Amino acid sequence: MKLTARRIALVSTALAVGSLTACNGGGDDGEPLPWRNPSDLRASCASLIAYASSVPNTSVTSTQYVEGGTTRPAGVTTGPFLPGHCIVQGQTNPRTGANNAVDDEGEERLCVFTEIDGPRGPIQVFCAHLSWSDDHSSIRQNQVADICRFVREQRPRQFPAVLCGDLNADPSSDEIRMLTGRAASPVPRVVFRDAWEAAGNDGPGYTWSNDNPFAAASLDLERRIDHVMVGHPKLGGVGHVLAAQVAGDVPVDGMWGSDHLAMVAELRY
Repeated sequence: MKLTARRIALVSTALAVGSLTACNGGGDDGEPLPWRNPSDLRASCASLIAYASSVPNTSVTSTQYVEGGTTRPAGVTTGPFLPGHCIVQGQTNPRTGANNAVDDEGEERLCVFTEIDGPRGPIQVFCAHLSWSDDHSSIRQNQVADICRFVREQRPRQFPAVLCGDLNADPSSDEIRMLTGRAASPVPRVVFRDAWEAAGNDGPGYTWSNDNPFAAASLDLERRIDHVMVGHPKLGGVGHVLAAQVAGDVPVDGMWGSDHLAMVAELRY
């Protein structure tokens, strides 16, 4: 377990529609799915696992109080990190953009927020799933702006905010550059560091990899589209990125967990 007095590890990944159901124990037809439960990502020794998944049209407006970490809200999985509680709430992000762009896939685009108790103070984690199509950049930019406003609305903590998820955009895209301050930030002082880059990695870090047959079947380009991002380090260097790596890049019992691979980041806590 990488959880120590001064370190936490996080996993960000995306799971296909069926995998969300697999987390509940069955597929769309009620039969067990062949791939493994998302909680098996705990093999990465992560303290927190945030996963994005395609879901039918729905609205997330309520706030949940989770006592003792015994209840697992969809999209937030925790290891033995919770001695206290976490607050979970969410928002629905826009599905329209410039030039009449519309995300009409029939899935809501959500950002889920949780504040989790820890031995050195609470950690705020946001988990998002942005629109996927190549021509949806303007939609994703609107979604990023909404997420940044959502982050700004929360009370700041001693640990910088963490944003994880399937953002469906690579680091050079306008929408990711908006998050990292390389394009105009939609909300003042809401800027994140890309954990993969901040860790000093030289490789591409593809999370959409054609080594994965589920991804290769799409004949798409390899890209890093699943991210762990963290605000600038605060007092004592908390939030500083110590390491980042791709996980889920080998099959388990002959089965790949998703068409996406996972991003794992270790942060100073």
